[in-house]
Formats: sequence, structure tokens, C-alpha cells
Amino acid sequence: MFIWICRFGSSKRIQSCGYTKSAKNNYFKKPTGHPVVNVETQASRSSGAYIIPPILLGFGGLLAFLHYNDERRAVKIGKDSYTGSDTAAAPIIGGPFTLVNSENQIVNEQDFLGNWVLLYFGYTSSPDIGPDQVRIMAKAIDTLESKENLKVLPVFVTIDPQRDTPAQLRAYLKEFDPRIVGLGGPVSAVRQMAQEYRVYFKKVEEEGDDYLVESSHSMYLIDPKMKVVRCFGVEYNAEQLSKEILKELKKHQVNA
Repeated sequence: MFIWICRFGSSKRIQSCGYTKSAKNNYFKKPTGHPVVNVETQASRSSGAYIIPPILLGFGGLLAFLHYNDERRAVKIGKDSYTGSDTAAAPIIGGPFTLVNSENQIVNEQDFLGNWVLLYFGYTSSPDIGPDQVRIMAKAIDTLESKENLKVLPVFVTIDPQRDTPAQLRAYLKEFDPRIVGLGGPVSAVRQMAQEYRVYFKKVEEEGDDYLVESSHSMYLIDPKMKVVRCFGVEYNAEQLSKEILKELKKHQVNA
């Protein structure tokens, strides 16, 4: 039989632990009848036996809690919120918000309950990717309505509320599709919503008073209960986006 030994030195720090063989202290000898255990005092052995396990258990519990918390907050792209399959997203993402629409009316997440929503974060001064993404969003929801008779409400949230006033949002979005709902408001409210949806954006100063806004260009499909179902990147074109949204809506009908 082998014995696990944890030994404290005079400074109460762990000096050695385990089956290691030391030239100075022969903790482990090949048994020749009865095992030989060399310890300094019985008190040292008792301390190792009863003090170390609670310390290790406490540290292990802390690591387990931190890991669990990270798992809950992670955006688990690739999992479906209805079936658990690997074809859709089931992230813990999103949350309550209060913003101002392009008609200068205060709205919150409760106003969108009961609708499928395609949510995009952008800004009207975006020079290239932004307009392309809005165009893709508009074409995708038009395809779903005209070919599949399915309605998805497109929502555009500005990440540049200082320049994107309600009037500016209304004029900009009308050029793509009048069905798109524009949302803006106080900088703090927009920033809070962006954080809830894990959206990255950063102001990049240009010459004079001009500036650009770097963004993750995130687009989300949200179910009628305001839960995020899928997250789409810029790699999707309008046809691909409409097909993926259709899959999710049909999946929801099956599991409803």
C-alpha cells in the first residue's frame, strides 16, 4: 500500500507533496514488507491531511464558478435555441432597451414582441459595408414576403446617434425600404444596447470634424419572444440570408 504525503515546513508553506523521491528526504521507498513513511512530526502529517483538502476544494470551486459564468455569457454560435442542433445560434445575448424611432417616438423591446425581427447595427454615414448590409437586409425580407408570404420586421439601430437624428434615419432608410424601422436616441442608451448585443463599435477621427465608426456589422434574427436565434456576418448575400432565415422560421413552426 502506498501513502500520499503532504508536508509543511516550518514556514507553513508546502515544501513537497506526492510520490516524489528526494535525495535529502527519502519520502518514498520501495516496500520490503511494510511501507516506510518518513515524516518530521505527527502534527505535520495532521496539518497536511486536514488543511490542504479545503484549500484545494475552495480553489476548485472558484474555478468551476468562473467557468460556468463564462459559459453562460458566451455567444454560442452554431447552436439552435429550439432543438439544440448545430445549425443555428442559441446565444445568451440581447436584453431590454429604450430608444427613439425615426418618427421621434420612444420605443422599447416590448413594442416588437410577436414579430420576427432582423436587427442590424450600422450608421447612415458608413461609406461602403453599411449600405451594402442594409441593401442585403431589405432584399432578403422582400424575398421572404413576396415568395414565402413570411413577414420579418427589419430594424436598423444606429451606432452614431450624434449624427443620426430621427429625420436623418428616416430619409436614409427610405432609400432602401420604407419598412425598415430606424432606432437611435441618447448615446448612453445606444451604447447599452450595443453591449447587450455584443456589438463592437469605435469612433475613428478623420480630418477636420469628420469621423468614421468601426463596427462589427452584426445582424441578428430575433424570434417573436425577442430572443436571438441567429447571428449573421457580412459573408451572407441576400439570397443566402433569406434561405437561412426561412430555415429558422420553418424550424420554429415545427417546434412551436
